[in-house]
Amino acid sequence: MSLTQKQEEFCIEYVQCGNASEAYRRVYSVSNMKSSTVNRKAKGLLDNGKIGARLQELREEPVREAKITLLGHLTDLERLRDLAVQTGNLPAAISAEVARGKASGLYDTDKKIDVSGGISISVSYGDDDDSS
Repeated sequence: MSLTQKQEEFCIEYVQCGNASEAYRRVYSVSNMKSSTVNRKAKGLLDNGKIGARLQELREEPVREAKITLLGHLTDLERLRDLAVQTGNLPAAISAEVARGKASGLYDTDKKIDVSGGISISVSYGDDDDSS
């Protein structure tokens, strides 16, 4: 897949601004073009299969970087948890572990638990026999 330099620049601009006509204006000479011509030419570029494939590649790169960032984040939290355990700071260790779980998606933060209703608690303090 080989694109011209201008097509590559168009792809980069389109990913950055999200508007094909604006990306076209940033890359190509449009001073003598009507707005409708710019729109049509930008649409023509988007319809080009090579450009579509390149746009998909460019969009996947940030996703890959985010995954690497997530892995680094989880590794850092693990290291902090281990350090907290070594120094006897269990609340910090628990917080780090919970943060790792949340970052990994183990906790469903949208799930609500209904705790309405009656709760019965019975407490016993030793013998109930008052005969002594």
